Amino acid sequence: MRRYENQIQLHEIGNVGQQKLTDARVLVIGVGGLGCSVLQNLAIAGVGTIGIVDNDVIHETNLNRQCLFSIDDIGKNKVNVAKEAVRKQNPLIEIITHPIYFDDANGLKVASKYNIIVDCTDDIPTRYLINDVSVYLEIPMIYAALHKFEGQLSVFNYNGSATYRCLFPENDVLKVSKKCKDTGVLGVLPNVIGTLQANEVLKIILNIGEVSSDKLMLFNSLNNYFQSIEFKKDNKNIQIAKKRFKSVQNTSKSISVEQLFYRSINEEILLINISDIDEIIVEDLQIVNVNLNELEKFMLHVAKDQNIVFVCEQGVKSKLAVDFFTKKGFTNLYFLEERISEINNRLIESGKE
Repeated sequence: MRRYENQIQLHEIGNVGQQKLTDARVLVIGVGGLGCSVLQNLAIAGVGTIGIVDNDVIHETNLNRQCLFSIDDIGKNKVNVAKEAVRKQNPLIEIITHPIYFDDANGLKVASKYNIIVDCTDDIPTRYLINDVSVYLEIPMIYAALHKFEGQLSVFNYNGSATYRCLFPENDVLKVSKKCKDTGVLGVLPNVIGTLQANEVLKIILNIGEVSSDKLMLFNSLNNYFQSIEFKKDNKNIQIAKKRFKSVQNTSKSISVEQLFYRSINEEILLINISDIDEIIVEDLQIVNVNLNELEKFMLHVAKDQNIVFVCEQGVKSKLAVDFFTKKGFTNLYFLEERISEINNRLIESGKE
């Protein structure tokens, strides 16, 4: 309470809002100038769980804009140094490191553990991947980019808003766009834009203010000029994003609440709840609450021919769990069609609760 008292005093936040921040899970991809600023601001605000993705080490050229690093850190892994720096600022939060290159093979698995993705990269193909992961998981993507003295920011896929592909349709010109290290960037600029990214994250978590979706904010540091450009959804490009992970969807077998109870009469079914909600009460079924991070350990104690049904908030994590268990040799896997928030009502209607 003492740490966050000035924030809690705000009518729009209060104790309830601070608890929302504590419960939030945010993934920051890239620990450059933007990432350092985002991490620092999210940590001191009290965001409860922050994931960090980066497979690079610290170079001397990073030090003029990446505020979490010092000269003694040169050559060290960025995510490890960033984690320790942030923990010193706020030891009350959890920092999860992913010292990997974010790609098609690991993107969904990593991002599925979080509620918001912050794009702090300077690589165009990776941005398209982050966008497509965001679209598939139905979670917001906070985007920013830098060029010399200018920065830009937007929020994609927020409550059905436009996506990165809507603003920047994929083409060969964008694929060869230059990075900051090739064109140069004013050292203070990433801190300014990164702070604005963190601000968007907090607004989304707290459900306050106006989120910068369906518009691109431009900032010129030479004259402190802000400009906002509106843009629209493009369903054609949204479909391109959805098709990227079509193979994951095809591995998933759905089952309804009614089918679940019908089968449970004659079969032993294990219902695994991988959401953050543990209020499902079904006397006729064996239910286990398992954190998504603990699934790999949990599967060691489950027979591979066991009938397993996964349930989560949106249904997306359940599909990923089915795919993950399938690759490990499990055979009788399903995900529940209904969202977890609707299940208890359906159970009451079915007379099963």
